[in-house]
Amino acid sequence: MIRRLFSETEAGFTIRSLAVDLSMTNRWFDYGFRVQPHHTDYGGVVWHGTYIQWMETARVECLRAVEFAFEEFVAAGYDLPVVDLQLRYHQALTLGAEGLVKTRLHVGRGVKLKWLYEIYDVGQESPQLCVSGTVVLVPIHMAKRKIARRLPAELQAMFDSLQQYFAD
Repeated sequence: MIRRLFSETEAGFTIRSLAVDLSMTNRWFDYGFRVQPHHTDYGGVVWHGTYIQWMETARVECLRAVEFAFEEFVAAGYDLPVVDLQLRYHQALTLGAEGLVKTRLHVGRGVKLKWLYEIYDVGQESPQLCVSGTVVLVPIHMAKRKIARRLPAELQAMFDSLQQYFAD
């Protein structure tokens, strides 16, 4: 289990510490936030595209937590573009709400990375599911602009460790 401890600041939440329990199976990574005015429309309801930004932030922070620094992947000449995105809106988050993005990698075969997401309003007495979704990414070699079916050994090791983390 990945546990994050937060302290509130004017901008939202600041991560105070991160603890990773490697004994947990079916791991989910948790990323907390508070809905700010720039996340909403004039009615104080979160704009639909903001959920996607939170999902990407949670995914990148999850990768970092399992020592898969996305910037190293990009510096090596590769990228992970989104090739499929599916969302289901259950209920809206509103201005000032405390939110939580839960994400995990669905371990499968091949080079596709399928990420699962759930976004909750956790400021309620019981957390309310607001959005669920999936995002599929594929590694591409940026110079060749082609899907990378084989990665260099050091990048393949990053992929293998990521998949192993979520497979346990």
